Amino acid sequence: MLVRIPEVLNREEILHCRRLLEASQWVDGRATAGEQSAKVKRNLQVPEGSPVARELGEVVLRALGRSPIFTSAALPLRVYPPMFNRYEEGMHFHAHVDNAIRHVPGTGGMRLRADVSSTLFLSDPAEYEGGELVIQDTYGAHAVKLPAGDLVVYPATSLHNVTPITRGSRWGCFFWSQSMVKDDGKRAHLHDMDMAIMGLRQALPDDHPAVVTLTASYHNLLRRWAEM
Repeated sequence: MLVRIPEVLNREEILHCRRLLEASQWVDGRATAGEQSAKVKRNLQVPEGSPVARELGEVVLRALGRSPIFTSAALPLRVYPPMFNRYEEGMHFHAHVDNAIRHVPGTGGMRLRADVSSTLFLSDPAEYEGGELVIQDTYGAHAVKLPAGDLVVYPATSLHNVTPITRGSRWGCFFWSQSMVKDDGKRAHLHDMDMAIMGLRQALPDDHPAVVTLTASYHNLLRRWAEM
């Protein structure tokens, strides 16, 4: 399931992120890659755990907390501290799958199962050429290039890549979530139901039998499938 979530960050938050990132230290992105990914990854990242990464990570986490669509799509149990990267001309990230297990920094050894991958765009498409996030699923390859502030959520099991930058610079934030429902098909089913419930609530009173019945079915499925 691939879900686009518009305007997760507002314009003020985007500008704040960009100002801090422009003044930040950057390191080779291969420092946080797995053995296979390091061979195909060419980008820059803000060091994990740095003051800038922590401050901006909190900005992103607060924004996710006010996004009902992110909650619906990811059903997050835990969210990995957001990380920040940039691609300059010639940089890329060839096809790879994200690591299944991540050790969460600063937690004394807590591990997170990466069920859902998320990319938050911090550059507008006009600022660069190339740099599409290409996500492959059973229906083919999907090229994603969104306005600054928009988020794309997709299964961490997906083979994906970032195409080479040919002009400009692409800035972004990325992170993983351990979902309460680890199976992507079940998450997709629940997300579709949740979106239908939101639509019904706009058209019908909350106590309408159709709203009550569908909401009950959603929560009973979530109760059956959730892992805590």
